[in-house]
Amino acid sequence: MVLYNLFRSLLFLLPAEKAHSFTVLLLKGTLKLPFSKYIFKRLFCVESPLLVRKVFGIDFPNPVGLAAGFDKNASCYREMEYCGFGFVEIGTVTPLAQPGNDQPRLFRLKKDEAIINRMGFNNNGMHAAVENLKKKSPNSKLIIGGNIGKNKATLNEDATSDYIASFKVLFDHVDYFVVNVSSPNTKDLRALQEKEPLNKLLVALQEVNATFPVQKPLLLKIAPDLSNEQLDDIIEIMLSIKLDGLVATNTTTDRSDLKASSAMVENIGAGGLSGKPLEKRSTEVIRYIHDKSKGAFPIIGVGGIHSAADAIEKLNAGASLLQLYTGFIYEGPFLNKRINKAILTKKINEQ
Repeated sequence: MVLYNLFRSLLFLLPAEKAHSFTVLLLKGTLKLPFSKYIFKRLFCVESPLLVRKVFGIDFPNPVGLAAGFDKNASCYREMEYCGFGFVEIGTVTPLAQPGNDQPRLFRLKKDEAIINRMGFNNNGMHAAVENLKKKSPNSKLIIGGNIGKNKATLNEDATSDYIASFKVLFDHVDYFVVNVSSPNTKDLRALQEKEPLNKLLVALQEVNATFPVQKPLLLKIAPDLSNEQLDDIIEIMLSIKLDGLVATNTTTDRSDLKASSAMVENIGAGGLSGKPLEKRSTEVIRYIHDKSKGAFPIIGVGGIHSAADAIEKLNAGASLLQLYTGFIYEGPFLNKRINKAILTKKINEQ
């Protein structure tokens, strides 16, 4: 952990987006060295039958996953398996390649252990993602989720065709799908979370899903900024359309109670906030939905997980699986091991 803190302090000297690219390149290079995969597994991975979780019909080798946004183009999911993740959600993938929003668009709030991003679904498009997904080892147990969205230039009234296009192209190469209508970084995207357009979109995707001999689990990712009334609408839609699960939550536009100066936050501007400040609200959303729906569907809990205690709290609130992003950046892959060991200990104590 001390070594990772030193590495992180050096990494944080770089602009955030460049640091991300450098880290991925370094990880790829390191894992090509002799015995590196063995060493990574010893350092970061925990394997046990007690960690396996069957959720929406899929056997996850462990319940800790990498959230969407880190591996946008399915270019480093294989390396993430050696960092202790049981599953990786690639994307957000759009039908056409797009550059995303103007740089700089990724910012650290170090005092808050948080990140603000306004990336804007920058990715190389659905066909590029598929080419990378074809490289997955047949011996790998890693589960892959496909997070799909619409292109920036696509109007909301035409968004369904974008989601369907990515769904069809990625279908044979991912284990489950997540419909992303909750990013704050694509203009008007969150309007698709409203009851009528969301229902229309999800019904259309389920109809396409039904045309395949075996259907893929279809999940919805929601924002933490929804009111209880809106969450009630989400629950109603989930049950009526028979969605397989929910990802709660995406980043927030809320800027309250930050340790960073208001001048710094204002200078950064728009974007979604992730990290420790989101921990409480994301857990509240998980608990509300789980309790209100009486556990009718699985929830992937994401938002502000920076410790094993944070992870256990989300599981106790009703999450079936977990995802990391900002916590992984601030704490490193040792966090994955600490969480899995805590879950394993909890399981053993319950037996």
